Amino acid sequence: MGTALRVGAAVVVLAVVVVALAWVFQRRLVYLPFGAPDAPAATYLDGGRDVVLHTDDGLDLTAWWAPATGPPRDRTVLVAPGNGGSRVLRVPLARALAAEGFDVLLLEYRGYGGNPGSPTEEGLAADVGAAYRYLVEERGVAPERLVLFGESLGGAPLTRLATERPVRALVLRSPFTSLADVGARAYPFLPVRALLRDRFPLLDQVRSVRVPVAVLAGGADEIVPVEQSQAVADAAGASYVEVPGARHNDTALVSGPAVVDAVVAVGS
Repeated sequence: MGTALRVGAAVVVLAVVVVALAWVFQRRLVYLPFGAPDAPAATYLDGGRDVVLHTDDGLDLTAWWAPATGPPRDRTVLVAPGNGGSRVLRVPLARALAAEGFDVLLLEYRGYGGNPGSPTEEGLAADVGAAYRYLVEERGVAPERLVLFGESLGGAPLTRLATERPVRALVLRSPFTSLADVGARAYPFLPVRALLRDRFPLLDQVRSVRVPVAVLAGGADEIVPVEQSQAVADAAGASYVEVPGARHNDTALVSGPAVVDAVVAVGS
């Protein structure tokens, strides 16, 4: 009996340690940034420029501006990335959209791509707000000509932005219902809903969006269940496109024709 009690106590201690570590290091599991690109925007994008965004909480963030390379549509797309990598990974999307006549701003969050700060839910909201002000106030983009494109996690702060600021349309690629829902699925052995600091309640917020919404999902997405993206589309009354067999980071879902067509459809 004594041995059984000791084993039980050891299991409890181990569980407490695991939960404590998950609490302390949870943001390192959520946010997976790459370092600064090894070259400026013009190296990757025709006519590309490095620009600086100023956040309300005092950070200067580098982002990339890509002008239209195809016949201009007089539309601008603000791209908010997912939780991993840097703006370099979004270059194929920017090129594809620019070729269709869109100007593109590739946002880079705090703590990503050599930018200062550490990412949090409120921090990302401040970052997309800074991008919005840059486009509207510095570049003179009329809100009715601005299309928001959110990739996975990036769909959450942009959905929030669309409830607070006027825009033309919102495109959500692989959106989740909430970060807690994704986390509970990825870590079923942890009390994710109780531990999570950054919750990103996209599903609740998208119901308040009053502009056209398009949702794209991969039929074989291994990170965000397709059912969650479908639920977001239903809540938003959005057009919905599912790319058969596409996984979360497959080219077809990152910058393929279905993605570009969705932006064209809601942005026209």
